[in-house]
Amino acid sequence: MDQLPSLLIAGQIMMAVMAGLLLNLTPCVLPAIPIKVRTILREAGGQRSHRVLAALAFTAGTLTFFLTLGGLTALLQWNWGTLFQSTLFVAVLVALMVGFAVITWLDLPIPVPTFAASAHGRRYFEAYVSGLLSAILAAPCAGPFLGGVLAFAVTQPTPVIMGIFGSIGLGLSLPYAVLMLRPEWLSRLPKAGPWTVAIREVLALILLAAAVFFSASLVPKAVYPWLWWAWLALVLVWGLRRFVQGNGAVRVITATATGLALAVTVVFASPLGSGEDELVWQPYSAELLADTKARGTPYLLEFTADWCINCKVLERTVYKEPAVAEAVARAGMVPIQVDVTASDPEKDALLTATGGQALPFAAVFAGDGAVVARFTGLFDTDSLVEAINRTENSQP
Repeated sequence: MDQLPSLLIAGQIMMAVMAGLLLNLTPCVLPAIPIKVRTILREAGGQRSHRVLAALAFTAGTLTFFLTLGGLTALLQWNWGTLFQSTLFVAVLVALMVGFAVITWLDLPIPVPTFAASAHGRRYFEAYVSGLLSAILAAPCAGPFLGGVLAFAVTQPTPVIMGIFGSIGLGLSLPYAVLMLRPEWLSRLPKAGPWTVAIREVLALILLAAAVFFSASLVPKAVYPWLWWAWLALVLVWGLRRFVQGNGAVRVITATATGLALAVTVVFASPLGSGEDELVWQPYSAELLADTKARGTPYLLEFTADWCINCKVLERTVYKEPAVAEAVARAGMVPIQVDVTASDPEKDALLTATGGQALPFAAVFAGDGAVVARFTGLFDTDSLVEAINRTENSQP
């Protein structure tokens, strides 16, 4: 393979760092925030040398995952999120989230293996594990720039792939490593008190919510909504106790967290496509796609998975907008949903052939089979409707 100009590769490396940095703003990374905050607060009061080593350990944990993922991408042509197609991997992740929730709630140290403890590495081991789990939780979904960076990476030699994946990991860990090095930036926070206990318990509840979300591919569909309602019941019991016992700040935190928990539960526990003016997807099949193409009908392909938080956000916001359903109806378009929760060679190949390397991913096709638009990561309703309208205007 011909070597691309070093300037182009350097530009993609910088884009990869930016993509990793912006991953911190996506819903996928939300469950990782409690883990990161816990590590930052533990190291904020230590000696500078300890904070430097903790920041390096956190970054090393993130790089461990991304470099491993980059190597597997180069050797096995994995797509972003392939790990989450493994039921065993998701089950282990759910167990870890529950474990971290208990540890955070009780404010316990992370269990340290004997080899780490004997090397006086307790504080650094926790930072390393925090960075590793943060990277894992960022893996299901794509953020801004990531789709283009991955599309470039998978066509390159192994060293370039490794460099790009490592750069994504550096970008993801950068804000938290900086905070560990500059703890004075946290000095504006009020002194510890009952409010900090309430915050810690909220972070634990967020981790439990993450465990509930990722269990979607592990439990029967009829059971999944009840897990959300059970989680909400736990939040309500906690909120009532905290509100009665707490002061002004604690009550504000409690009321806010309880309200958000109610909204999240209603969103994730409610069925999709229940409204008359909402988009109704047709499940993907090779026959459906072939027939749609043969008839010269425009179509919308959405790739989704139970473990993709950003996908679920889009499905409960953008795709639920009546404007999208109206545009699809006007264009005579067939909306096709491709579920890649579990590994399926045919669906995985379709994702790659359509130009996708990460979820969420959607593509709008005109009646002649031409790609009108591709969407990676989060996007807005207007962008999707505009692309759909272009297929309507292009028809004879």
